[in-house]
Formats: sequence, C-alpha cells, structure tokens
Amino acid sequence: MNSIIIAALISWLVTLLIIRFNHLHADLTADADTGGVQKFHVKPVPRVGGIGLLLGLLAVGLWLRFINPPVGTPMLWLLLAACPAFLGGLAEDLTKRVSVLARLLLTMISALLGYWLLEASLTRLDIPLLDAALRYWPVALLLTVVAIAGVANAVNIIDGFNGLAGMVCVMIFGALGYVAYWVGDVLLWSACAAMIGGILGFFFWNYPRGLIFLGDGGAYFLGFMIGEISVLLVMRNPEVSPWFPMLLVVYPVFETLFSIYRKKILRGMSPGVPDGVHLHMLIYKRLVRWAVGSREAGDRTSRNALTSPYLWLLSSLAIFPAVLFWRSTPALMFFVFVFALVYLWLYRSIVLFQVPRGFVLRKNRGDSTEKKD
Repeated sequence: MNSIIIAALISWLVTLLIIRFNHLHADLTADADTGGVQKFHVKPVPRVGGIGLLLGLLAVGLWLRFINPPVGTPMLWLLLAACPAFLGGLAEDLTKRVSVLARLLLTMISALLGYWLLEASLTRLDIPLLDAALRYWPVALLLTVVAIAGVANAVNIIDGFNGLAGMVCVMIFGALGYVAYWVGDVLLWSACAAMIGGILGFFFWNYPRGLIFLGDGGAYFLGFMIGEISVLLVMRNPEVSPWFPMLLVVYPVFETLFSIYRKKILRGMSPGVPDGVHLHMLIYKRLVRWAVGSREAGDRTSRNALTSPYLWLLSSLAIFPAVLFWRSTPALMFFVFVFALVYLWLYRSIVLFQVPRGFVLRKNRGDSTEKKD
C-alpha cells in the first residue's frame, strides 16, 4: 500500500506541475496536431505524462532501497533497464522525428539490459518445440527481446483516447501484482503496486478531461514494464503459466497483429502508416457519437472520454479469466482463442453496422443508426 501511495503522490504532483507550467514548455511538449487521422483532442495538450510515472517508480525504488535493499535494489535495476524505452518515446514526444523502428530498437535495448541486470529471459511457453528451443540462450534472448518490444509497441497503439491505455494497464498490473503476491514474489508485486500508483496519479489529470497525455514515452514505459514483469514472474515462479501474461495483454497485442494484417494483407499498405480504423476509433465514430454531438469542442472531448470504458470492458474479458486460471495453460489458451473471436465479431459488427442496439449510446433511443463516419 505504501508503494501505491508514494508513487501516486509523486506522479500526481509532477503531472500537476507539468500542466500548471504548460505555457513555459508547450512549444516543446504539446501535441498541437488536432486534425490528424488518429487525433481526437481539440486543443494542444502536453504529451509527457510518462515523466510522472517514471519519477513515481523512482521514488518507490529509492524508498525501498532504504528500508528493504534486497527489494529496492533490483527495482532500481528494473527502472534503469526501462530508461532506453522511455527515452526513445520521450524523444518522439519532444521532436516528432523518432521513427517507430528506432523506438522499437531502443525498447529491445531495454530488454537486453533487463537480461543483463535481472537475468530476465523467457524460459518456457508450454509449447513443446519452442520450449526445447528456449533451452539455448540465444533463442531465449531473441524471443524475450522481441516479445517485450512487441508488448511495448502494442500498448502505444491502444493509447488513443483519454484513460484508455492507463486503465487497461492498471488492470494488467493489478492482475500481475495479485499473482506475484500469491506466490510470494515481493519484488514484482511491489513493482506492480508502484506502477498502479503512478498510473492513478497521472489518470487523475488525464481522465476524463484529457489535460495531459501519456505520450510515447509513457506508453513505451508502461509496455516495457508489463513485458519485463511478465517475463520475470514466469521465470521466477514455475507454478505460473506462461499463458497467464499472454492472456493479460491479448487486447493490445491482438489489436496490433490485426492492424498489421488489415494494413499489409487487406489494404496493401505499410503497417507503420497510421489509419483511422483501429477498434477504439471505430467505437468513437460509430457507437459513442449518439451520446453527445460531434461539432462542438466540448462534445468532442466528451466523446473521447466515453470511448474508453468500452475498451476497459473488452480488456476485462481477458483479465478476469487470467486471474482465475493463472496456473492452467489449457484454460488460458482457450480464453485467448475466445477473446480473439469476440474481438473479430465486435470489429465486424461495427464495420457492418450490425452492433446490438444496447451497445450504442444515444440521445434518442428511437433514432436509427446513422452511417456516416
């Protein structure tokens, strides 16, 4: 509990200061592009909320280093490993010139640091052929680096609306922390508690009004921490199924994989080119717009905030089964498959205007679904 409180207070305060003195750094930190295909805010907003998260975790690490060095020291190593991923994203937030490939490479460097500092490596996937290959450290290291970078990029992709990525990550860290506490892994549940506190301190200012954004720095930092803690939890605790973290992150990861398929295979375009048909964008355009108008600035902000709860609910369909069946690989595999089917059904239903009426927020329940966006 102390870890949550300390991280939340530091994150809350740092984020407040960033917002309060926005006029001093807006030229450098603000996301002023309000007309892009993936932009849903109405005025320039600072996109460096990840700074508060990082400093919140640092405060907890230093506090634990003082009162409990066996836990505090590796937490500081974990934070050190996260720095390349965070700094790559922050550089993009400040310059708008860092490519996706460069950010992925820096996140891979973070994974390499995690391997060196904490010996974090995938040791099993409960898939016979892959488990045999993981006995060779170069294979294990390669898969670890790719997996962690992939999760970090996936979290960045779903960071499209106020509160969306933040609350999804709170649920993921909550599940990881619960299992870490259950198996007695003090380092990992302390790290999860600190991450939850840091996110909540930021969330206070981000949702629903969108006074500050995570930015790429914050999103890559959260994604790296999820990936790294997941690897460490499975590696250090044989009773935890490797499919437990896989189910926890299935929403952002499946969103990423489906996006690659949609762009590369169906549309013949580069997966790195932004488009406006991610699931969360379709929900914003076609399900939420009836709750508020779409012309006034305030209405657009309300639509932004109303979109995220849909995705929180979707993500919870994976989180709750994962927590219930964290030991059982067959059950976890089954729910990964079920989630993929639910996602595809929902996406197809929205595209074809066949979503059940109860899913659509409306001002007037008697109105028919409009087919414009």
